[in-house]
Amino acid sequence: MGTDTAQARPTDEAAERRREQRGWYFYDWACSVYSTSVLTVFLGPYLTSVAKSAADADGYVHPLGVPVRAGSFFAYSVSLSVIVAVVVMPLVGAAADRTGRKKPLLAVTAYVGAAATAGMFFLDGDRYLLGGALLLVANAAQAVSMMLYNSYLPQIAPPEERDAVSSRGWAFGYAAGALVLIANLVLFLAHDSFGVSESTAVRICLASAGLWWGAFTLIPLKRLRDRRSPVEEITAPGLRRLAATVRDMRRHPLTLSFLLAYLIYNDGIQTVISQASVYGSEELGLSQSTLIVAVLLVQVLAVGGALGMGRLARTYGARRTILGSLVAWTVTLGAGYFLPAGAPFWFFVLASGIGLVLGGSQALSRSLFSHLVPAGKEAEYFSAYEMSDRGMSWLGPLLFGLTYQLTGSYRDAIISLVAFFVVGFVLLARVPVRQAVRDAGNPVPERI
Repeated sequence: MGTDTAQARPTDEAAERRREQRGWYFYDWACSVYSTSVLTVFLGPYLTSVAKSAADADGYVHPLGVPVRAGSFFAYSVSLSVIVAVVVMPLVGAAADRTGRKKPLLAVTAYVGAAATAGMFFLDGDRYLLGGALLLVANAAQAVSMMLYNSYLPQIAPPEERDAVSSRGWAFGYAAGALVLIANLVLFLAHDSFGVSESTAVRICLASAGLWWGAFTLIPLKRLRDRRSPVEEITAPGLRRLAATVRDMRRHPLTLSFLLAYLIYNDGIQTVISQASVYGSEELGLSQSTLIVAVLLVQVLAVGGALGMGRLARTYGARRTILGSLVAWTVTLGAGYFLPAGAPFWFFVLASGIGLVLGGSQALSRSLFSHLVPAGKEAEYFSAYEMSDRGMSWLGPLLFGLTYQLTGSYRDAIISLVAFFVVGFVLLARVPVRQAVRDAGNPVPERI
């Protein structure tokens, strides 16, 4: 009887872990629609048009009395949301680890973000301030919720499973983004057939992302479970714990070295994502419908790319696979420099190359970092991970903009981003990841 019980217990634990992992995947499924339909496709052009409706004769709006070009309002709103997220993330991360109650914090941030996104249905006329406020809240809430979501990874997957689990999460997110984007595009392109104006169709698309986010968040909230921290950690005040975390990270220089490499190459990734449509429209003269189809193509191929690179990591290790993806990013940008204008086919080929390496680069970076986090400090360390992502995401666009300003060529601007992948490759190649895992006090996987 005792032997049977001992044999059954690992089986039960494995089944519970699989159930929790499946629930975890669904938060990517829930909130990635916001990134795709809202941030990447619809909100930027729509909020800009609303701001222009409210602008004065010189093309300026005046939020809080500050003159701002209507065409810059969306970019400034995104930047402000990043600042808010960077301030809030370490405090929420410290509270999550201090109390061991990540799930209530995930619920609050998810539903604040979902509600703000659903509220975008009321963004019409000249309500640009409403749009800016909702964007600020939704974007910051998503960043904080993703930090909490990511911090579950080392708790729900043993070291040998993390690459695959992280890759499946990204694949779920890209699949959801593609599915909802298809529905959005049907409504947007055939809005007359549905009896609604183009503006109303866009507002429905924006709001539907918030409803989707809120509805599917119920699944991870049901399946994920909180893990209590030790008593001595619970009694430490949040700000004191945050200061201790900063000091603690200095004691793990190899973890910081990985963060620096990730900060640089991920900034390149985020800039390519945000500026590819500008390159396509301004330099290559492609239509809006072509650009939207290209975004959809990236979403679809990113699903297979994330899963495929997850399999490669099982054979070659996450670090070597990421390094290979950075080479692929460099080759893709080099090819993008030579794309002929007015040729959608070759732009779709470029989008295919981006999609195949996009999901895997991000998924494997997340799983690799999870091995470098000391046990019991997941949320705080992942707040630093998210901050390295969000807090430095201005550097790539700045280089892109300065290069265009100096040369007048978007081709020169796009090729300038190769620097992020080259420097990131060199820095990551110099990180001894096995030693970094040991220094963090974690078991070293056979392949990493």
